[in-house]
Amino acid sequence: MKNTVIRFGLYGLITGFTIFTLHLIIGIKNLDYSTNEILGYISIFLSLSFIFFGIKHYRDHINDGIISLGKAIAIGVLISLIVGLGIAMADFVYTKFIDPSFFSNYEQQLINQGKADEIVKMTSTTAALFMLVLVTIIGFIISLISGLILQRKN
Repeated sequence: MKNTVIRFGLYGLITGFTIFTLHLIIGIKNLDYSTNEILGYISIFLSLSFIFFGIKHYRDHINDGIISLGKAIAIGVLISLIVGLGIAMADFVYTKFIDPSFFSNYEQQLINQGKADEIVKMTSTTAALFMLVLVTIIGFIISLISGLILQRKN
């Protein structure tokens, strides 16, 4: 199980870090925040797709075609934690070093849109932790769905 989690987790981490960083660097300058948010979720879901493939690989190649729902969820959540680290690192690097004014610019846009009541003070660290938790929660849901689809008993 460990090798499967690490292998597919790293695939997702690299995918998530790369796509998330690219969309932030390219998209922030050219797209509005709503479009960037949608692109962010797309990059999360693409990265978390490795959960399904990791569970399937474990079932078919390591566990003789058998996997329980609990084991599938465990594999998926562990993969999602690794993916979440990649996306959290990308978010941290971007907001801390590439565009340190990101949060103040975003806050100004919310004020301009009349959404000042939605403003939450964020730092690069809290944003990265938020992304890690968000990705893990979405990963749990994907793990549950994948586990239900892929589970096989004796």
